[in-house]
Amino acid sequence: MNALTRYRKHENHLLDYDGLAHLMYLMQAISFLFGGIPFVTAVFLNYLNIHHVKGTWLESHYRWQLETFWVGLVVVLLGLATTPFLIGFPVLFVAVSWVVYRIAYGWFILNRSQEIKTISKFPLV
Repeated sequence: MNALTRYRKHENHLLDYDGLAHLMYLMQAISFLFGGIPFVTAVFLNYLNIHHVKGTWLESHYRWQLETFWVGLVVVLLGLATTPFLIGFPVLFVAVSWVVYRIAYGWFILNRSQEIKTISKFPLV
């Protein structure tokens, strides 16, 4: 066993999941350029790794990202369904603005290594 393996074996992997949270925020941000595929990939990564951050300050970011995706998806679908009635365009504008805000706010707080203290209004997410 080399020195790197011994070091990594006992290292606290919280920094790895912090980096993954940064990557997922980046994927959410670039999803506007790539049709949402990076957003779906970020959600998949989130579900695969959320159990590793249970009980840590990073759990709030992982939950924040999941909530952003699911609520954003529902509101965007609602906006798309109501575009023939012309109300869909303001709904889509609000949905996109809300998602951009959530990505920016969450990433800003993550850069400060702080927990998101906002209580979820969607506890089923």
